[in-house]
Order: sequence, then C-alpha cells, then structure tokens
Amino acid sequence: MSGKLYGVGLGPGDPNLMTVAAVKAIAAADVIAYHSARHGRSIARSIATEHIREDHVEERLMYPLTVETTDHPGGYRGALNDFYEEASARLAAHLDAGRTVAVLAEGDPLFYGSYQHMHKRLAHRYDTEVIPGVTSVSASAARLGKPLCEAEEILTIIPGTLPEEELTARLAATDSAVVMKLGRTFPAVRRALERAGRLDDAHYVERATMAGERTGALADVDPGSVPYFSVAVLPSRVDTAPAAPAPGRGEVVVVGTGPAGPLWLTPETRGALASATDLVGYTTYLDRVPARPGQERHGSDNKVESERAEFALDLARRGRRVAVVSGGDPGVFAMATAVLEVASQAAYTDVPVRVLPGVTAANAAAAKAGAPLGHDYATISLSDRLKPWEVIAERLRAAAAADLVLALYNPGSASRTWQVAKARELLLEHRAPDTPVVVARDVGGPEESVRVLPLADLDPAEVDMRTLLLIGSSQTQAVRRGDGTTVAWTPRRYPEPAAGV
Repeated sequence: MSGKLYGVGLGPGDPNLMTVAAVKAIAAADVIAYHSARHGRSIARSIATEHIREDHVEERLMYPLTVETTDHPGGYRGALNDFYEEASARLAAHLDAGRTVAVLAEGDPLFYGSYQHMHKRLAHRYDTEVIPGVTSVSASAARLGKPLCEAEEILTIIPGTLPEEELTARLAATDSAVVMKLGRTFPAVRRALERAGRLDDAHYVERATMAGERTGALADVDPGSVPYFSVAVLPSRVDTAPAAPAPGRGEVVVVGTGPAGPLWLTPETRGALASATDLVGYTTYLDRVPARPGQERHGSDNKVESERAEFALDLARRGRRVAVVSGGDPGVFAMATAVLEVASQAAYTDVPVRVLPGVTAANAAAAKAGAPLGHDYATISLSDRLKPWEVIAERLRAAAAADLVLALYNPGSASRTWQVAKARELLLEHRAPDTPVVVARDVGGPEESVRVLPLADLDPAEVDMRTLLLIGSSQTQAVRRGDGTTVAWTPRRYPEPAAGV
C-alpha cells in the first residue's frame, strides 16, 4: 500500500502556534520533508525542531536558485518547474514504498507556500491531508493589535512582486490590505502606497512571532533593512477617527461611477470614494456608492448642479476631502463642468479640484451592442433645457451630413416627448431608412435592454430619459449571429472616394 501525504502548516514562526493536528501529523510520519534555500537552513524545520525524532527520515528539498537569474533554457520559471518535478518524484518514491510523508510548511500550506507545488503533483495520486496553519497575515494583525476588516470591508492580499501600477490600483481600490513578499520589492510597494493615498495608514511587520520581530509605521522604515519575511498592513478603517479638517488641505474630486453599479467603477475612483470624508451628489448616484463608517453623505435633486458644486467647494475650503459623485463620465454632460465653473470664481481658485474619468453611457451601450463607435462619431444631447432646439437641430444636420455615427444623450423625458421624432425626421434626410440604430436602456441596471433596429422603425414612444441612442453612419453594419443576437459595428476603414469625384 502507498503511504499517506501530509501538508503540515506550522504557523508564522513561533512553535507555540503550531496546531495539535500539525504535531500529530509529524508524529505519525516516517519522512519529514522541508524546503530550504541553498545555504541549507530551513525556517520550517526550525519551527518544528522539537517534534522531529532521530528515527525520522529527513528530505531536504533545496531550491536551486533564489533570484531570477539563471541560464536554464526555460528561464526562472523553467528552473523552478524542474526542481518541483524532481522534488515531488523524491517524495513519490517514499509514498510508493508505503511511507507516510509530512511536508512542513511555514504559515499555511496552501497560502503562497512551497508545499502547494508538491500538492498539485501528488495529491491526485496518493491519500493526502492538508493541516492548515496560522498565516503571517493573521499573525501580523495580532502583533499590531489592529483588526484587519469588519462588517462589509474587503481585505485584499497582494504580492509585492506585482508591477507598481497594479499595486497602486489594488491598494487604492480596497478597504484593508496586506502586501506580502517585501524585501527587494519594498521601494515599489512604498511608492504605490503613497500614490494610492494610503501611506499614512500603512504598518510594517517583520518576522511576526519570530526572533527579530519588528513592527512600526511603514513610512519610517529604511528600505535597505527590509527582508523577504515582512509584510505591509492596511488595517480596518472602521472606528478609525477621521483626521480633523485642516483648512487649506481639503480638495474636491469629481468621480464618474459609470452607467450603473460597482462593476463599472475604476480602481482610481474606488480609492477616491473610500478616502473621502464627504460624498456630494444626486441621490440616485450616491445610492450606487457603499456606505462607509465616518463618511458624510450629502444628497440632492438632479437640477441643482451649481448649488451642489458650491456646497462641495465650501466643504473642501474647510479642510474636507470631498468626492462629487456623477454618473457615467463626470466630464460628459455631467458634474465636472458645474464644479469647474464654480471653482473658477475668485473665492474658490485655491481649492484643489481633480476630475477622475468613468465609463460613459455611450461606451457602455456600444459595448453591449458590439462596436458601433468603431469609427468617427459625435455626441449630442437632445435636451433643450440648457440650449435652444434650433442649435440641437443644426448640430444634428451637420453631424449627419458628415456621415458621423451619433450618440444621442437625454433623448426624452416626461416633459420632453417630441424631440426623438423630430431628430429621426432630420436624420432620415441624410440616412437610409435601414440605418442601424442601437436603443440602449438602463445599461448595467436591472432593466437593461439593448436592441438594434432600422432607423425607420425607431419608435419615439419607447424612448425615455434612461435610454441612449446610437445612430449608425452609412457604413455601420447590423449582423444577425448564430445565437439569434444582432450585433452592430462600424468599420474602421472608410471607402475611398471614386476616381474623379
């Protein structure tokens, strides 16, 4: 009979944090295996030393390299893969001989550990049991004495080896975080924390529960002193006292939430919303943003944009960090213009204002329909509340005559019922009746509906304020696919004019 394989989690370093199950698995084993660097020392073995007997057969699985420099034809990953294959073959020989093998793993065996590479190669062939262990994440939080996450907060575990831009995006978008594998990655991790606006909240933990343990504010750590076995921790924000408002240090960030809910938020926008002391916006858009402890929300009607902008700037002037929440992209028929217009007044020119982009309604609708915006297009609002209909009509004629695809915002509402019919009439002067039209309603929402139909069949009665229209050019195609759906797309190549024309 084959032997049994154990993946034994030993915890973060203190032998007293080994579980009873881990001790029993080691006692039951014939073979104790552990990974080590080329110097031969093994942290895992040092944790379990008092439980290893003289009659145990020890298998030291020594890594052939510890940095990404190698002449292996498959590069660093190829060299490691060969090592894992050879190591698992050594363990398989013991298992085939009927011996029980315990592979020691610091922390938890399946959490960024070396054991998992043995597990993937052997668990399907042999009776296997994994003994979980206390992770360095839990140990670090315990040593700091700070909760990691509470209620609806999100904890993100991030390897410090990610590219700096990716680190920044992940750190900006989450509530709490632990960044693993520091060492040589520490400078990039520190820069990412600073760029994400999280450096002041970050803690440093080195060798948690082990000899040489060190904790402190990450901003104060010398990069040259950071070993691999260290982590950066962004703990829970719940019940954290917000910084007192500081006149002259506030700002306004105008953010776009996209056409619907959280799936459309960018990491940068998530970070701005999470770090704001105050959220200001149309109530419908504020409802898309999760509530956070200690954050003030100031909702208002959709028709008081200037008043809303002035209110946000007044808060910022008093030292508040204000996020003005807009739908779609804040610079497309939305709040960015209103904020910048008020911010240009003398009273507010010293208040910092940033605009963060969001997914536009036109882009979202186009993606749902295929690629109707694949060539030149124009964006026009049919609302005549802020500009005369004569201006709108002239722009429609000009864009249609130029054979541009059209994205028509604000096509209709309870008080504006004739504009779509008039726009269709104008467009049919320049477009064929079978020109593809995308009628997109509530994109990303619970009542989403996206249809492609001929311009002549566009029914104004089916268009409301939650609808966006994409009117194709002379080149836009509508193709019925095998699954019964119709996709619209506009070729990127425009036909050359005929000779002599």
